[in-house]
Amino acid sequence: MTNTIRAAVCRSFGAPLSIETVRLADPGPGEVKIAIKACAICHSDIVYADGGWGGEPPMVLGHEAAGVVEQTGSGVRGIAPGDHVVVTLIRSCGCCHYCSGGHQVLCEEVFPLDRRSAILGQDGTGLVQGLRTGAFAEKVVVERSQVAVISRDIAFDSASLLACGVITGFGAVTNTAQVPAGSHVAVIGCGGVGLNAIQGAAACAARTITAIDLSDAKLDAAKRFGATLAVNPAHGDPRDALMAITEGRGADFVFVTVGAKSAIDGASQYITRNGTIVIVGMPPLGVTGEYDPGTLAGWSQKIVGSKMGSSRVSRDIPYLAALYQSGRLKLDELITGRYPLDGINEAIESTRRGEALRNVIVFD
Repeated sequence: MTNTIRAAVCRSFGAPLSIETVRLADPGPGEVKIAIKACAICHSDIVYADGGWGGEPPMVLGHEAAGVVEQTGSGVRGIAPGDHVVVTLIRSCGCCHYCSGGHQVLCEEVFPLDRRSAILGQDGTGLVQGLRTGAFAEKVVVERSQVAVISRDIAFDSASLLACGVITGFGAVTNTAQVPAGSHVAVIGCGGVGLNAIQGAAACAARTITAIDLSDAKLDAAKRFGATLAVNPAHGDPRDALMAITEGRGADFVFVTVGAKSAIDGASQYITRNGTIVIVGMPPLGVTGEYDPGTLAGWSQKIVGSKMGSSRVSRDIPYLAALYQSGRLKLDELITGRYPLDGINEAIESTRRGEALRNVIVFD
């Protein structure tokens, strides 16, 4: 059985999204149908819509969402119609090699929704459920593991940010790197993910947190989110500034939260001996980084990747929601603009121009 919904459809890479009436299947076993109330614009959606990660349109993007459970398939436990939830792209079985080791973001299971899309065009043709979610739409059907129940007291627009930007940035610091208290931290890129890496570093009691970005407005935001030093490379040398506050050694951890080659290549100039570069931002396909292996080995430095902040949906989202409710995590301040679904292309272009921390599509 299917019902009709409105969705923003990517028909061709690089073109504006089109608002269309599409069909959505009912949830199968282990799946959940959710009425989306808010979905934020993530740079990953833009890279995908521009063709940076390949794939074949037509597709429905959007993966940073929150809403209300409408229907559950057979076998679903712990979620019921009416629950307020955060919807993520992390789909995990809980028992494969990687899930058993605590790495749910690397789950190797192939789910029914990986084989067939729950979203259909009016002619019955399947539309790709972009990033396993497809939340630029009034409703979605996702696997139960992608969903975390939250308090009804949390506004949907703020809650949606927990689905990607927050768990990715905050989790890169607290889960992937497990930054010890007293560490010197640098964050390259102060958009939605970078600001949450800064919040994560502050939560870990980092000694210094250096924010690096080409936007003065984003650097101002970084200070509000916990950065102790903010440097625009266009106006000063971040390396000089960082060395000045670390006794000439550099940062213990450098988080690269943007997918730009220049940022990835430049990160090594900021780390100390035994320091760690954490690659958080996802570049388009084909982008490669460069490093000096002699220095890396001789100074016992490390380069590690962090997918979705090494997050566990059932653990991390309730934890972060509780931090927000207690006033120890900023979410409301991340939202720059709110747009209806019909204004999604305007919201995307504002994000593309670097004007927004997070623009959010809100549904009635």
